[in-house]
Amino acid sequence: MGRRVHMWTFGDAGKPLVVFPSNAGVAHEWQKGGMIDVLAPLIAQRRVKIYCPETNISRSFSGHGKSIDERMANHSAYERFVMDTLVPFVHDDCRASHDTVVTTGCSMGAMYASLFVLKHPETFGQALCLSGKYRASTLFGGASSSELYFNDPLAFTPNLSGAALERVRRRVHVTAVVGRGAFEEGCIKETAELAACLDAKGIPNHVAFWGEDSRHNYTWWQRQASHYLNQIF
Repeated sequence: MGRRVHMWTFGDAGKPLVVFPSNAGVAHEWQKGGMIDVLAPLIAQRRVKIYCPETNISRSFSGHGKSIDERMANHSAYERFVMDTLVPFVHDDCRASHDTVVTTGCSMGAMYASLFVLKHPETFGQALCLSGKYRASTLFGGASSSELYFNDPLAFTPNLSGAALERVRRRVHVTAVVGRGAFEEGCIKETAELAACLDAKGIPNHVAFWGEDSRHNYTWWQRQASHYLNQIF
């Protein structure tokens, strides 16, 4: 990344969980949003160790005013950081290099989680995606490029085939959750599209649409994360 990257960690033992933040891209987001508090029992029981790195989303997916090539170059730098620096650190820290990593995120963090699990199934075996948007091209005002295509879950996943598809089918499970309440409209549509795509490709998944009282905020993400991460871990 060419600079320091902030990361907050929680727990001293357990299976690794990498959390990607939402639109703000800051490392302390899950702590501030109360997510760590609701997961405290899992942490105390040493079932999970949580890693919350920042992202450079303001320079990539939400980097308005920059060219598509520049924004995708910034995301590629972040992807290299995750795969070449973050993941080896997590494996070393957990002393479990043979295990795959679980990943999660809310809103834009959910897109990151889906992206890494679908592109790197040998490294990320499960993803919990909460209230996500999965069509990255909508963030680029109709512009397109080959680099954007391969970082847009609803662009490249429908075209997976052959060995590339089999490696995802064999290794990956995606859980995608969205509410039916306030500020979830676009997320509902794209979660349904993701579900249809995963089903069509035979990629193991569980997709859930919570009720009309379930809103696009941390109050509901706390409940959803607690419910599903207690099953995963």
